Amino acid sequence: MSYLVLARKYRPRNFGEMVGQEHVVQALTNALTQQRLHHAYLFTGTRGVGKTTVSRILAKSLNCQGPDGQGGITATPCGVCQACTDIDAGRFVDYTELDAASNRGVDEVQGLLEQAVYKPVQGRFKVFMIDEVHMLTNTAFNAMLKTLEEPPEYLKFVLATTDPQKVPVTVLSRCLQFNLRPMAPETVLEHLTRVLGAEQVAAEPGALRLLARAARGSMRDALSLTDQAIAYGNGELVEGGVRQMLGSADRGHVHALIEALALGDGRTVVETAEALRRDGLSAASTLEEMTSVLQAMAVLQAVPSRTGAADGADPDAAEVARLAALMPADETQLLYSLCLHGRGELGLAPDEYAGLTMVLLRLLAFKPAGEGAAAEKKSPLKAPAEAPAGRATVPDTPFTPASAPAAVPAPMPVPVPERAAAPHAPPATFEVPPSAQPAGPQGARRPDEALALPTRPGQRVPVVDAPLRRPAADRMPASDAPPRDEVLAVPLRVQPPPGAREVPRETALAPIPPSEEGDFWHATVTQLVLAEAIGALARELALQSQLVARDVDQWLLRVERETLNQPASREKLQNALAGAGHAVRIAIEIGAVSDSPARRNRLAAEARQRAAEEAIHNDPEVQSLMRQWDARIVPGTLKPA
Repeated sequence: MSYLVLARKYRPRNFGEMVGQEHVVQALTNALTQQRLHHAYLFTGTRGVGKTTVSRILAKSLNCQGPDGQGGITATPCGVCQACTDIDAGRFVDYTELDAASNRGVDEVQGLLEQAVYKPVQGRFKVFMIDEVHMLTNTAFNAMLKTLEEPPEYLKFVLATTDPQKVPVTVLSRCLQFNLRPMAPETVLEHLTRVLGAEQVAAEPGALRLLARAARGSMRDALSLTDQAIAYGNGELVEGGVRQMLGSADRGHVHALIEALALGDGRTVVETAEALRRDGLSAASTLEEMTSVLQAMAVLQAVPSRTGAADGADPDAAEVARLAALMPADETQLLYSLCLHGRGELGLAPDEYAGLTMVLLRLLAFKPAGEGAAAEKKSPLKAPAEAPAGRATVPDTPFTPASAPAAVPAPMPVPVPERAAAPHAPPATFEVPPSAQPAGPQGARRPDEALALPTRPGQRVPVVDAPLRRPAADRMPASDAPPRDEVLAVPLRVQPPPGAREVPRETALAPIPPSEEGDFWHATVTQLVLAEAIGALARELALQSQLVARDVDQWLLRVERETLNQPASREKLQNALAGAGHAVRIAIEIGAVSDSPARRNRLAAEARQRAAEEAIHNDPEVQSLMRQWDARIVPGTLKPA
């Protein structure tokens, strides 16, 4: 007798034997019990989660005749009647399975639909099951749309796919969709324990846990791997043999790597990576195991109360708890993220193990440093033990309010031919206010900075003297050269901190005093513009002019530019005013304009802009972002609503 693989031998025969799909089983059971049956069902999910199995059980439920041949539609098929046994054996005439991966054309679909006009031969319903339906062509989908929407009462469609995104929405809207979920490792482990118990195969719990994790949510994959492991272990499942078969890294290696990373032990990290290379273990599996352990550590660090509630059957629980206490929570999150990204980079490395080594060294390189090391890294400039000759030094003199004001040199460099003898006179100093401290990296200097000396708030810095640079043609002979100590006084310039708000170059417009003529002219021009009574040059003349005086039949306007005083523009403005109820003649003079509609509009726009900026700067959330993340508002990006 030929051997039947575990995945087929233990395929569920009814809804009670289904594992891990309770939500689908409950919905179909209730529908069958109440006989509220839809004409088309769509089962989606990854490979090996039970799509074809559910389809066959549904077909048996619809066609079951009972042990006595008098049964009807039921949620618990008997499994012994002619319809049930024929469907399990794959020879039931009224149950048709079509593999759309190899029969994806319109001819195959039309051949299937031609059978829809005939009533069932043996059963109560005809059931058409189309597997991998997303592989059908667009023409095939279009050919089945009408029958799928209004099939005969004796016909049921069952569609299955692993990629529902490729199924047209016209098909999805005609079906009841059920998503079969990937199974949890605990569910797979429990089912494997029952299957191996029925098969009387000895198995270690650690070996079953490895198989349950390697299945990745697929029960069929888990049973297939179990078949392979039984053959590999000569009839028994041992954790070491299963681990070697799968090529997965031992959790001991993973724990050693994480502990070495937590302690910053680079030697152990590299030696463990070399041991993985010698044993031929998968680098991708190693990173996967590391992410699994790091995820468990992160859960324990976030919820310490789960430490006592850890699964006692898992021998790794105590080790995970120890590593969780050994590593900070932020470092755990960093290592988890780097391991996830490192798995995607293994294919780009020269070889798999070189990629694994670089990922591990990256984890070590990005390990957060202590406060002392961080402070040392952030301040690379150190005070020299002894200042070199000819270079100015910065005395560490604290700022005292009672000190004399600093002597600021003249801004224009003037050579000093002779210098008064003052050997003991203190050097001139320049006080650095706290607000003028540079916020950029130390040692960085702009071209316009004279000297970038490290300073502190309140520190008094001597004015640095620099030798006068003269053109080569104007250099004096060596005999006539001034003494070496003749210098120029150059003021110390401090770079402002980044993000400082610059003072706008344009001065704000002076406020316009209220006047009756200005208010009237602004309201009149605004009304004309909104009504689109004036355009182009006439609109510009009205906006840029000032109403100086009004008479009964004549208004006097003042403009600053002669180009605005055009007869055509003046005539169009007069006609627009007449249409608005002001039949007057316009006279224009040239002069300074202090109150115009354009100036008023600009003042109003500036007020709205200032209000918008103040609202953003005073917003508590914005201030919180600026404090916590050193955020800044990009100038020119704020616009009033």
